[in-house]
Amino acid sequence: MARFELKLPKMGESVAEATITSWLKEVGDTIESDEAVLEIATDKVDSEVPSEVDGVLVEKLFNVDDVVQVGQTIAIIETDGDAGTTTEAPKAEAKPEAAVAAQEVSKTMEAAKVTTEAIASSDERFYSPLVKNMAKAEGIAQAELDTIAGTGKDGRVTKNDMITYLKDRSGQPAKAVAAPSAPAAKAAPKAAAPIAVSEGDEIIELTRMGKMISHHMVQSVQTSAHVQSFIEADVTNIWNWRKKVKDGFAKREGQNLTFTPIFMEAIAKALREFPMMNISLQGDTIIKKKNINLGMAAALPDGNLIVPVIKNADQLNLVGMTKAVNDLAGRARDGKLTPDDVQGGTYTVTNVGTFGSIMGTPIINQPQVGILALGAIRKVPAVIETPDGDFIGIRYKMYLSHSYDHRVVNGALGGQFVKAVKDYLEAWDKNREI
Repeated sequence: MARFELKLPKMGESVAEATITSWLKEVGDTIESDEAVLEIATDKVDSEVPSEVDGVLVEKLFNVDDVVQVGQTIAIIETDGDAGTTTEAPKAEAKPEAAVAAQEVSKTMEAAKVTTEAIASSDERFYSPLVKNMAKAEGIAQAELDTIAGTGKDGRVTKNDMITYLKDRSGQPAKAVAAPSAPAAKAAPKAAAPIAVSEGDEIIELTRMGKMISHHMVQSVQTSAHVQSFIEADVTNIWNWRKKVKDGFAKREGQNLTFTPIFMEAIAKALREFPMMNISLQGDTIIKKKNINLGMAAALPDGNLIVPVIKNADQLNLVGMTKAVNDLAGRARDGKLTPDDVQGGTYTVTNVGTFGSIMGTPIINQPQVGILALGAIRKVPAVIETPDGDFIGIRYKMYLSHSYDHRVVNGALGGQFVKAVKDYLEAWDKNREI
């Protein structure tokens, strides 16, 4: 028998750690290759960690709510494999260089242990990102957080500890804590007023993702000076063209041709024409993005939203764009997105028309500076100009709602950008082949 180390996989360039949210397998369970062993959460997305081998789970090295670094061993799986899966190499074969390296690692671990013990004995406590987010969402100050008893490893406060504390807290007066200094008192947020609950009302706890979205949206409104521009686009040519080609496209490509990739293509072209919409603001410094990575807001079965990203969208043809949109939307619905799928966006698009809205005022997805809402396509009477005069006809129209950060995007640029999207859509070639 051999022992295989299941490690936390790399999940994108900016993701260094993840929080374990649940174990799907227990010690003694049989595991097949590619079968999910546990669920993890980052500040971007929830995902599963699958096994790379067939075997039996013999050891779990971390508990729920523990924070694990990328590359750390999470669990040990016993397999029937040979060399290459063992966790230890025979000591007799160790070379002098390896022995020296092992001693250095041992010294480093001892130093880390001493440092950890020193921190644990000090006034500072370690809190996982999940616990910190819960505390922030509930308006729990650091002084109050430090009073919560932890049942996790080394006295850590776990998610369940927070849930229990919040339930007790809602029915009791706040505990007295030492008065903060004058500067701290100024910065301390006001306690939220209690919400009246009547008989028969249902109390629903926000999910972890719901709390993260709530915090992200509030932070965006507090950060950016939101301004909106609205424009109406005539998409009759697109409507008729899609109706003509969608069946043949589905038969040939095995993909459903929706309006979304068509709109994404136009937006990517407009971003290439107006690169100062493809930026982010860091302090007083503007970062002009080289790549055009389009975020695509997608609804999840639980009612939350997630924004997977189409990388280098301006380099895709319509077939490639359709496949990218369908793939990300499908994996979002099935909960199969990876952290890398939701990173690196430079501009975001949200389709509010899916739910029948004709326009919207979307909130900017920080640290981006713009987001475009696509309204519902409606069949409306419209004035049509011809060389022989004007007449009334039936046209397919939609509103484009552009929210942008007025700190760096003025009304001229914000308006010109959304006008360019409109122009690309209205100039659609009715005879285009794909």
